[in-house]
Amino acid sequence: MITIYVPQDSSAVSVGADEVAAAIEAEAGERIRLVRNGTRGMLWLEPLVEVETERGRIGYGPVTPGAVPELVAAGMLEGADHELRQGPVEELPWMRDQQRLCFARVGVIDPVDPADYENHGGLSGLRKALEMTPAAVVEEVTSSGLRGRGGAGFPAGIKWNTVLQTEGPTKFVCCNADEGDSGTFADRMLMEGDPFCLIEGMLIAAHAVQATEGYIYVRSEYPDAVRTLRRAIDAAYSAGWLGERVLGTELKFDLHVRVGAGAYICGEETSMLESLEGNRGMVRPKPPIPAINGLFGKPTAVNNVLTLASVPTILADGAQSYAELGVGRSLGTQVFQLAGNIARGGAFETAFGLSIDELVNGYGGGTRSGRPVRAVQIGGPLGSYVPPEKFGLPMDYEALAEAEAMVGHGGIVVFDDTADMAAMARFAFEFCAEESCGKCTPCRVGAVRGVETIDKITGGQDRDGNLGVLNDLCELMTDGSLCAMGGLTPNPVRSALAHFPEDFQKEAK
Repeated sequence: MITIYVPQDSSAVSVGADEVAAAIEAEAGERIRLVRNGTRGMLWLEPLVEVETERGRIGYGPVTPGAVPELVAAGMLEGADHELRQGPVEELPWMRDQQRLCFARVGVIDPVDPADYENHGGLSGLRKALEMTPAAVVEEVTSSGLRGRGGAGFPAGIKWNTVLQTEGPTKFVCCNADEGDSGTFADRMLMEGDPFCLIEGMLIAAHAVQATEGYIYVRSEYPDAVRTLRRAIDAAYSAGWLGERVLGTELKFDLHVRVGAGAYICGEETSMLESLEGNRGMVRPKPPIPAINGLFGKPTAVNNVLTLASVPTILADGAQSYAELGVGRSLGTQVFQLAGNIARGGAFETAFGLSIDELVNGYGGGTRSGRPVRAVQIGGPLGSYVPPEKFGLPMDYEALAEAEAMVGHGGIVVFDDTADMAAMARFAFEFCAEESCGKCTPCRVGAVRGVETIDKITGGQDRDGNLGVLNDLCELMTDGSLCAMGGLTPNPVRSALAHFPEDFQKEAK
């Protein structure tokens, strides 16, 4: 029987993957076994249909429901030539040039089949971890150089060690999957395409810090991810991977999914913990840090999806193997996400060190509009705007920080030369004003004043005086805000002022 793969990832579903799957089943009947996999991350080819052949998996895309009868008649089930045939998927430049660790199984396996997961190397890291002491597991993660992939870049091993060393009968592992940054979707893709990888990472973390309970906090805008996670968790319990005596060992770990209510601020770890406790998502002052006083006042390891998804590979292949990837203190891989005005958008996992130009103009193919790239915003809505003359910068924490930018969650949003950067700077303040939890004055009030001040500047009202006010406001928000929400909002504003000052001098329309 021929195996056909059609993604059920929400990005593919949004452009007709469900209808394509139904059309293939109607046309091919009992000749095929249909697997709904995750996306390969080549979003411009979705829906991408893959056919298992003796030459490997052959891809066709983008496929529409109406094209299915012609494709089947032309020999798609045997991997025959057609104008939509992309060739062996693993040999396509986008796939061939990646170093997939987190995404090794995304797009390859049935996301909710435990046997498929194990057959593709799943649980190897957990089995090794369970043969080690918790302290040894923490040391392995520390030695790998793994840093938080949620944006802060804090060493994961140090955080875990703090939780391990903090005494208490109850400890938690929490995964922050409130992926709210613009242009980011890697967390969603992993949860929809390989949820067992996240579950395995959380189990390793639980063993390492001696936690017995865990939560995955998912944003409400990800209903498909929530459904897939819950199905995978149910399957993991049935397989003996969760609950009492995990894999026949002394490890006990229960895992739950909780859905957020659409607050961007809950991407910040203490706001997420407040929300998990049933409270309004508001930032907590630090100290105490969550590793010591976290969920319900208990020691808690809080990590991002990609951080936890990196852990199984580190344990399976060893810290040294992981640390050999990347540059400087930016070790391992990052899943970079290309979005915005981009010809070939999608998720591309590779070791740190690839340049912005290689990602945007190389693999991304420049702008979708065909116009020149004017800027990219890296690190979400609070990230800096980087002009083309700086596209030689390598994508790593230190290089971008030195250029007053940041890796963040790995999202890269592209703008062509029609973008008004003064309007984008205004949007940064507007976004902060909308999403601020209101806990601290610099963020709550500063963002509102920022919108007003930019309106005065672009309206031609005492430009020099108001530019001075704007700079003072940015300094106040950076130094005085309680968390990164207000503290980072000046980044896009300052970068727009520095690189595109002419946009702030235009005459009001």
